[in-house]
Amino acid sequence: MVEEYDTITVRSAQLPDASAIAHIHVMSWRQAYSGYISDEYLDHLSVTDKEAMWSDVLSMDDTTVFIAENGRALGFASVGPARDEDAEPGDLQLFTMYLDPEAWGLGVAKELMRHVDSLLTNGASMTLWVFEKNDRARHFYERNGFTHDSVERIENYGDEYLTALRYRKKATE
Repeated sequence: MVEEYDTITVRSAQLPDASAIAHIHVMSWRQAYSGYISDEYLDHLSVTDKEAMWSDVLSMDDTTVFIAENGRALGFASVGPARDEDAEPGDLQLFTMYLDPEAWGLGVAKELMRHVDSLLTNGASMTLWVFEKNDRARHFYERNGFTHDSVERIENYGDEYLTALRYRKKATE
């Protein structure tokens, strides 16, 4: 259990962090998306598969992954070049931000966001995609300067079709 905000450190993740990141990824999905992604889909998420995926991501030159910790991994975020077809050169995308559910509400995401924001420069934009039903995440991103830019897409997870909203933030000049 996390007890003090000032004990949280954020650093660039390295290949040996893939296992901890994968574990948080699966735990967070199971907790955050329960109720609108089927239990069957969530139960089949594999830490082993996610570890392989994160090993690949951590080997990419164009993606930055931050990990927050206080003696153990608490959360992570990944950022890279925006992938949307209307992205401008230099635009970034926050691909993921997930926390150990025990760390929710304790300032971990805020500290990760501070590091993510440090990558946004020169008038560029940063986008992210968030499920329409994920009120907790939407409120967090809105408090951190992101706004829904009216772009939406439908994503399929097992038998569920979910609406994802694109949020955008411009760098402060």
